[in-house]
Amino acid sequence: MSVNFLRRVAQLLAGLFFYGFSIGMMIRAGLGVSPWDVLGQGTSLQTGIPFGFVTNLIGLVVLLLWIPLRQKPGPGTVLNVLLVGPSAEVALAVLATPGNVVDQIVLFAAGLVLLAVATGLYIGARMGPGPRDGLMTGLHARFGWPIWAVRTGIEVSVLAVGWALGGAVGLGTVAFALLIGPMVNRTVPFFHIPARAAA
Repeated sequence: MSVNFLRRVAQLLAGLFFYGFSIGMMIRAGLGVSPWDVLGQGTSLQTGIPFGFVTNLIGLVVLLLWIPLRQKPGPGTVLNVLLVGPSAEVALAVLATPGNVVDQIVLFAAGLVLLAVATGLYIGARMGPGPRDGLMTGLHARFGWPIWAVRTGIEVSVLAVGWALGGAVGLGTVAFALLIGPMVNRTVPFFHIPARAAA
C-alpha cells in the first residue's frame, strides 16, 4: 500500500468529516440553511414526507442525474452518505448557538470556508464525489463549464425551487448560494491529487 494511496484515503476522510462539521457550524449560526436543505424543507412541507427521508430521496434523484453525465460512484460517494451526517451531529453536540449577530456571522463564515476546503479535500482525493458534488463535477467535465459557474447555478436553482415550495430562507442561505461556487473553484484544484501520483 503506497504512501500516495494512504494520502488519498486520509484526505478523503478528513474532507468528509470537515464537510459534515461545517454543516453543523452553519446550522448553529442560525442565519439560514443551505439551498439543498431549503429544497428538502419545501418538499417535506408540500408532501408531508419527513425531512430526513426527503433528503435521501433528493440524493437518489441526483445520483440518477449522473447517468447521462457518465459519472460513476466511488468509495467516496458511499462514505459521503455514511460520514457527513454523524460529523454534522458532532458539531451540533459541541457548538452552541452564538448569543449575538456578530458571532453568528463569524461562525457562519467559518463554516462556509471550512465547507469549501472540505469539498476540495474529498473531491481532490479522487475516490468519488458525493451525489451533489458529483453533479457539479459531471456538468463541468461534460460541458466544460467553469466549476464556479456550475456550482453557483445549481445552488441558486435549488434555492429558488425550495423557496417556492415553502422552505426557510435566510441571509446565510443567500450567501451560501452566491459564494460557494467561487470558493470551491479555488479549493478543488488546490487539493487535487494528480493521477500520476496515485497508487
